[in-house]
Amino acid sequence: MAKRLPTYFHCPTEFTLAVLDGKWKTVILSYLKERPFRYAELRKLVPRLSDKVLTDRLRDLTRSGLVVRQEVPGGRTTVYTLTEKGRSLSVLLQHLYSWGVENSRSFGVRVGAPLTDLDSGSQAESRSTLAHIENRR
Repeated sequence: MAKRLPTYFHCPTEFTLAVLDGKWKTVILSYLKERPFRYAELRKLVPRLSDKVLTDRLRDLTRSGLVVRQEVPGGRTTVYTLTEKGRSLSVLLQHLYSWGVENSRSFGVRVGAPLTDLDSGSQAESRSTLAHIENRR
């Protein structure tokens, strides 16, 4: 169950961090800013995240109005996509991504490119799903 937010925050940054609540929501939103994803694709993108936690985080993001869960007609496929409110975080998410790329070496850390890896394996299927979602907007 999603925790309730306080009705007052002393600082807007404190509020933003409370809504994003930890690294997994931010990581999921960072992927969804690129395009809609099926649950199984998100699962591949965050392999260290358990099914239960991924499901809970997606549910929280949906309840907060940042993500919408859409059924694709003609099948049992469900995709997750950002809402307008979720898309309003795109610049912030891109800055976090860029900072990680630019500074990872100075921390002695390597960072991957999971979207590139995922897309190389399922490009045609993803494009088909994305086209269908875009046509519904």
